Amino acid sequence: MSRILVVEDDPAILRGLADNLRFESHEVLTASDGEVAYRLIHEKKPELVILDLMLPKLSGYEVCRKVRGEGLTTPILMLTARGEEGDRVLGLDLGADDYVSKPFSVRELLARVRALLRRAHPPRPLPDELRFDDVVVNFRSYEARKGGKTLEMARKEFGVLRLLAAHAGEVVTRDDLLNEVWGYENYPTTRTVDNHISLLRAKLEDDPSQPRLLLTVHGVGYKFVP
Repeated sequence: MSRILVVEDDPAILRGLADNLRFESHEVLTASDGEVAYRLIHEKKPELVILDLMLPKLSGYEVCRKVRGEGLTTPILMLTARGEEGDRVLGLDLGADDYVSKPFSVRELLARVRALLRRAHPPRPLPDELRFDDVVVNFRSYEARKGGKTLEMARKEFGVLRLLAAHAGEVVTRDDLLNEVWGYENYPTTRTVDNHISLLRAKLEDDPSQPRLLLTVHGVGYKFVP
């Protein structure tokens, strides 16, 4: 997935954030003070920085000001116990891309991370057609055939398969599938994704009990391997 630097001087929060990000298959770097964070930003070139404001040695404000002054555009999500409007405005004015106040929902923070990464790396175009083995799927006409026979597939099944095909060989998380196929406004449970994968396996796999196309990455999501 992506390389993310988490900068936080509270060991429990740092460990919790790092564990949750690794659970979503990100590579995670950590720092507990601003000087180390500033060095890692230059040495390791993370794709996103989660930056606490109140840090020893060099504050999050100062880290943000310095890297933006150097022209670095790495997305920065500021994290702080302060909730006053002035702190939020200052952080954003210094170049932060988003702002979350403690205490925070881990699920919301991870969703904000995904949104920042999507904006920094525009998604690859979704395919109009997919061909593999004896299967042909047309995502524009919502038609699918296997071995020359028509497959009956619901629109959400087409949507799940299309997103997985766009990221062939890569893990797509359940939350990303829910966000892109169902949308946050009609947010179902992650079990909904599992059910749709089971339906797709029954229609596309030669042996659904031993899938080789739609693979489960336990605790994270799914991967399409044509």
